[in-house]
Amino acid sequence: MVKKILSLLNVEFTNINQAAIILGGFTFLSQILALFRDRMFAHYLGPSTTLDVYYAAFKIPDLLFVSVASLASVTVLLPFLVQKLGVKDNGEINESSPSAKKLMNDIFTVFLGAMFVVAIIMFFLMPKASALIAPGFSQEQLRELVGISRIMLLSPIFLGLSNTLGSVTQTFKKFFVFALSPVFYNIGIIAGIIFLYPIFGLQGLAMGVVLGAFLHLSIQLPTLAGKHFIPKISTSIDWQEIKRVTILSLPRTLGLALTSFSIIIIVSIASKIGVGSISLFQFSYNLQSVPLGIIGVSYAVAAFPTLARFFNGANMDDFVSYISLAARQIIFWSMPVMFLFIVLRAQIVRVILGSGAFSWDDTRLTAAALAVFSVSIVGQSLILLFTRGYYATGNTRKPLIINFVSTILTIVLSFVLVQLFLNTPDFRYFIESLLRIEDIPHTEIVMLPLAYSIGAVVNALWIWLAFRSDFKIRKTFILKSFGQSFAGAFFMGYTTYAGLNVFDKVFDINTFWGILGQGFCAGISGVVVGVIVLKILGNQELLNVWNSIKSRTFLKIKPISSGQEELPG
Repeated sequence: MVKKILSLLNVEFTNINQAAIILGGFTFLSQILALFRDRMFAHYLGPSTTLDVYYAAFKIPDLLFVSVASLASVTVLLPFLVQKLGVKDNGEINESSPSAKKLMNDIFTVFLGAMFVVAIIMFFLMPKASALIAPGFSQEQLRELVGISRIMLLSPIFLGLSNTLGSVTQTFKKFFVFALSPVFYNIGIIAGIIFLYPIFGLQGLAMGVVLGAFLHLSIQLPTLAGKHFIPKISTSIDWQEIKRVTILSLPRTLGLALTSFSIIIIVSIASKIGVGSISLFQFSYNLQSVPLGIIGVSYAVAAFPTLARFFNGANMDDFVSYISLAARQIIFWSMPVMFLFIVLRAQIVRVILGSGAFSWDDTRLTAAALAVFSVSIVGQSLILLFTRGYYATGNTRKPLIINFVSTILTIVLSFVLVQLFLNTPDFRYFIESLLRIEDIPHTEIVMLPLAYSIGAVVNALWIWLAFRSDFKIRKTFILKSFGQSFAGAFFMGYTTYAGLNVFDKVFDINTFWGILGQGFCAGISGVVVGVIVLKILGNQELLNVWNSIKSRTFLKIKPISSGQEELPG
């Protein structure tokens, strides 16, 4: 049994659709667990001061993770590892290299030391940082925020190590392991809710986050051991190599820190809107992250190692062709999801979160925020891909500039739109009527996802135009796929909307199963129509996905070698 499990962990995927489907499948499982986690929060706590504190407590550890841990992340280390390992004549990388192992040991040593130092500093600065994150909190809430934020400081250490070690698993295309990590992360958080929260309260929830981060790291170790790539503390660090990695990483790290900072600003604004506003924002943000993780992250992660290999091998035609293929597949999947999320927003929120302390007003406001977030799902997914495309070439400066301007735009719009909403009755009436939230308090919260979506769309358009110019990509690569996907998604959304009215008479929508049945049947009818439209249009992406699924080798992929089924003694 142990050998079979380790054999699965050593499966290598080379087809981008197969790899993305595997990643998407496990991401879907992880997201199911995440949605179950959110449902438990909604049921037992609801949008409340307690849940506001919990979600706000993530922000400092998150900032620590992106500002320090990302200096040694997969997207930066992978090209270095590919270069150190070397590429064979058949395009595959060598599996052993002393210089590659030395690099990992040095990175591991420096990273671990830096993370501990920064975490200790943040431990003592937490009271001041918490007051900046949640200026609308009471003194009691701030005390709780400081306490659980300090516990959560362990999570970026474990997650950062996991992300660093993940560069090895992704270099060898061990996507199965990479995909399992977030599943275990959510299992740890759910264990905290079920077992630790009843005993320790909010601190128990924080302990669950740390447990999940530890499990996220642990799942990487068997594969690393099989490759003899377990890092060790280095006593003779090559500081020139560390400098190279750091210089290359710095623009990306700053870009991630900017994104995290924009979320912190949004949360600080939400803390002043009213009780539960942070929770409602986070619920809708988590829901829109489901398709983003399944589609955008999966294809970007699946494409990145191959893009790095093509670029290092000077195969620019293959590089351009591969990223164009990934972009078209992302559009193919994310466009229909965007329409379905907008049309089925109330059904999605009510089915997933509508329980216990989560009221109907909470459902409507969260659904409105989800609809606004969903507008940028396609853009957010493409940002992930093209950013990784730049990283594969070693160019981290351009994505930083684009992200910086987009982040500033998001932050400015967050303040401007909230004030415009509060002080312009006509604008407020238009938004509330459009989203059907006229009679609910604190509707200004929807301006925050609107600012976020506008910033994301601007970011996506800019980085696509820049990438197309830098790598001479013909615009017809994307425009044809975009047009076909939009047409299919439009008819899918229209059919789904009409189906809601039809199945409203079939199901009792005052019950959980009734709402689920109404949304499911309407959505399925829409999907069928959308597929028919794409088939009529001769959509190539639909054919690619179908060929990948029916491929006889899809579920018969062998481990790289038989000797990797046992851990070294």
